[in-house]
Amino acid sequence: MSESNQLGDSEPIRVLVVDDQELFRRGLTMLLGVEPGIEVVGEAGDGIEGTDLAASVAPDVVLLDVRMPKRSGIEACVAIKETVPSAKIIMLTVSDEEADLYEAVKSGASGYLLKDSSIDEVAQAVRVVADGQSLISPSMAVKLIDEFKQMSRPEREQPTGLRLTERELEVLRLVARGMNNREIARQLFISENTVKNHVRNILEKLQLHSRMEAVMYAVREKLLDIP
Repeated sequence: MSESNQLGDSEPIRVLVVDDQELFRRGLTMLLGVEPGIEVVGEAGDGIEGTDLAASVAPDVVLLDVRMPKRSGIEACVAIKETVPSAKIIMLTVSDEEADLYEAVKSGASGYLLKDSSIDEVAQAVRVVADGQSLISPSMAVKLIDEFKQMSRPEREQPTGLRLTERELEVLRLVARGMNNREIARQLFISENTVKNHVRNILEKLQLHSRMEAVMYAVREKLLDIP
């Protein structure tokens, strides 16, 4: 049993839904509301209202539409992360455009979900992201890596510092392919906790804050053997 499941038995994951399409927002709120271990603590129809509401209810996870009036989802993502740094953000979109994807990751989002995903997929995304993992489909992971490669250029970065071990590089490659901790554990025949420890070590060594940032850094530094 994972740590998130144990926590979920006692405290539900608090979710805020921000989307300007009322029918979609209400439907998502109702469907998530009956999911075990998930509590919807608020909903908002634009980026400004969503940012204000996030500040007052301090959600664990925010489902945030990419394209909204008044303040875009990307701008709201930045503002919410500044106001509630602990909140994990999943961007919702009808498009899988690479530019959107890159901007979402750069703005601090932990996940990226297409709006035609099933409610089971949305609920699973909420649980995965609340557990500190990133959520991105393998097909979108490929696009993300392609985007990073094309924009790869010399930047003022921290020195690479301590080199990653072979096992850490192996874990990082699987993260870059869109795998979650459970899938990585199964692939490498190790426990989920061991995978978590490897990811933590990778972030500490590279002085980064998220799995997605680690992938971006690794592509720029040519640490990944990805064609």
